[in-house]
Amino acid sequence: MKLHHVGVAVADLDEAIARHRRMGLELAHREVVSSQKVEVAFMGEGPFIELLAGTSPDSTISRHLAKRGPGQHHLAFAVPSIAEELKRQAAAGAELIDRTPRPGAWGHQVAFVHPKSHGGVLIELVQESR
Repeated sequence: MKLHHVGVAVADLDEAIARHRRMGLELAHREVVSSQKVEVAFMGEGPFIELLAGTSPDSTISRHLAKRGPGQHHLAFAVPSIAEELKRQAAAGAELIDRTPRPGAWGHQVAFVHPKSHGGVLIELVQESR
């Protein structure tokens, strides 16, 4: 596995993009992931910083922001096969949020592993489509 991105929950995506540009990072990709009720912006050249803003008050990110405020949300790792990595994680005793991959940004497949399985850190697995 290699680090793919660090996910950061933000209240205002445009402001967060501008702030990261002032740090010298360029916008690599931006899209709405309707199935997750989130708009994302990937900054930098990789590993990326993924800025996440909820598109609905009931989205996971909106609830995260209401409860914890802005800041780091997850670490994401690129894997060759999410199905195989989910099996490996389960065999190691990890609690899976997703048992099968779901569509993510950039057309990638993604799956999440519960934070209590990794020292309080939400882990995203990413199988790149490109």
